[in-house]
Amino acid sequence: MKHISLIIPQGDTSFSNLEATFKMFTMTNAQLEREGKQPLFDLHLVGLTMESYASNGFFSVTPDVTIHEVRHTDMIIVPAIHGDVDEILKANADFIPWIKNHYENGSEVASLCIGAFLLAKTGVLKNKCCSTHWLMADEFRSRYPEVNLVDDKVITDEKGTYTSGGAYSSLNLNLYLIEKFAGREMAILSSKIFEIDFDRDSQAPFIIFKGLKEHSDDQVIKAQNHIEENYTEKMQVSDLADMVGVGRRSFERRFKKATGNTVVEYMQRVKVEAAKKELESSRKTINEVMYDVGYNDTKAFREVFRRFTGVTPLGYKNKYNKELVVA
Repeated sequence: MKHISLIIPQGDTSFSNLEATFKMFTMTNAQLEREGKQPLFDLHLVGLTMESYASNGFFSVTPDVTIHEVRHTDMIIVPAIHGDVDEILKANADFIPWIKNHYENGSEVASLCIGAFLLAKTGVLKNKCCSTHWLMADEFRSRYPEVNLVDDKVITDEKGTYTSGGAYSSLNLNLYLIEKFAGREMAILSSKIFEIDFDRDSQAPFIIFKGLKEHSDDQVIKAQNHIEENYTEKMQVSDLADMVGVGRRSFERRFKKATGNTVVEYMQRVKVEAAKKELESSRKTINEVMYDVGYNDTKAFREVFRRFTGVTPLGYKNKYNKELVVA
């Protein structure tokens, strides 16, 4: 059996992460037993002490073992913990060397949603891909620049580390792990029982682009504001550089460092975000929306839109337009 340590951190913990993970793995065990097979997962709720507990203000859960009692585990799963990141890391500091030690001794590790902040603190994600909730992507990058954050991905799997995107993306990671350890047939059955969209690999359609202005480069902020206020107009990178009084090479380097995007990518993302809003709420055709946001090439608009959202403009409209959904 695979020993699974589902940690019970101190603080406002995601009970949906805890309950869904526990239920999905124990359901797999139950199904295997119905088929005359041995259960696969040996789940334990692991806390810092037996007196510790996680709470979301309404419910609480206590561990059944402590980190000091776990001599060996095959996998450690870190749920999302909400609140001030510094306080979370401080309250759960004793988990950090424990997780790192088990990983270095062969255990696999997984984080659900913003549980990635605690997992990254251990250092095991250094130079590896990681996903987390897209709302926390900027803060994650600023804290852990050595981690390759892929905030559009629902799941990552690299060298014994697994991470999931925001909120209920944890369900997709659970399915992925069930498929990996119990087979695809069992994962498909789980997806049907829990009614989870199977093989969803991108959280891009859910990302809301908000400008990435939590930095101190005034010239870059000036350029960002100009792009956002004039996104329907055709712009050249050199013109923006001249406008803020910085050489083009230096401007491009500083822009990328401050925002995480090239200047061209930033222009495209602003246009796509404006297009998404129109597609969600208006009766305009795809071409009308395309012209409204400054594109006149259907193929180019479609390719850029799909790159940042994971779906075509028409697919996005069919899924999110209020009137179409009601109809």
